[in-house]
Parts: sequence; structure tokens; C-alpha cells
Amino acid sequence: MIKSKAQRAMVGLLLAAITTAAIQSDVVAQRRRRPVKHPAVCGNPNVSCPSALTFEPYDLPFRMPQSAVIYDTDLFYAVILKSVASPADNCDNYIPEPDRLAAQMLFPNNKVFTSRCAEPGQVSYSNTSAKAQFMAVYAGLTLAEANRMLATVKATGKFAGANLRRMRAMVNGT
Repeated sequence: MIKSKAQRAMVGLLLAAITTAAIQSDVVAQRRRRPVKHPAVCGNPNVSCPSALTFEPYDLPFRMPQSAVIYDTDLFYAVILKSVASPADNCDNYIPEPDRLAAQMLFPNNKVFTSRCAEPGQVSYSNTSAKAQFMAVYAGLTLAEANRMLATVKATGKFAGANLRRMRAMVNGT
């Protein structure tokens, strides 16, 4: 039993502090549990894709909000059609635009895109080699869609080393 007023006051303050800390901890935990929203890429080149960012013809576009500086998309699948070695200090080695346009004609409803050296404010892609640049075609959000696209690519006979990759498109404007 607590005998003095000072002891009762200390216990009361301690209980109040513990209760406040528990409530604040719960609020912080609820904030952490909120899922991050990533925009979907615009995989069909025939459909408009309004965005705050102006994309290059060789980029895979996505809907980027006006206030965003650093952004990445939902995960998606791509079929890597071709890649070329590109040392980190040499940005001159990439898939040329005429090659991308020729591949785009083969897949009119799926965006064919290529990578370039990552520069601030430009699109880059996750899960890719820093020592190579690539050309890929958007293959969908699911593995089933991606496998169908891979079969379509292989049926052309033009891309011997075609393979699936799961990635995100990203922009870092800082």
C-alpha cells in the first residue's frame, strides 16, 4: 500500500506517462502500416498517360503527381529484348532509337522502352545491371501476362536471349 501523498503522486505521474507513451506508440505504428501507393506504368503506347513529368520517347511512362520529386512505380514485368555493355563512366553506349522503333512496330500494344545512364530527373529502372543498358517491352503486372508476352517475343525469332524481369520505373528529381 502506498502511504505518502508524494508516493501516490509519483505513481500517478508514472501511470500517466506510460499511458501517453502507449497511445503515441500506437499512433506511430498505425502510420507505418499505411501502404505506400505507387503509380502504375502506362504500358500501352496507344493510350494517353497524363503525368507531371515529360517522358522521352524511349521511356516507359507513368502517372507522376505534380508535387513528386522522388517516385517509383508499382512492380511490373518486362521482357528484356536486348542489352549492351555500358561501363558506368561511359553513357554513350545504349540501344539506338531506330532499334527501339523497329521493335515497337512488332509489339504495337506494349510499350518498348530502353534505358540510359541514370541522370537526376530522368527515368531509371530497378532490378537491372549498372554495367549494361537494355531494350525491353512492357509485359504486364502478373507472371501469367509476362509469360504470354515472352512467348510472343520468342515467336518473332528476333530476340534470342529474351528473358523476363520484374522491375519498377523510377525518377529521382533531386
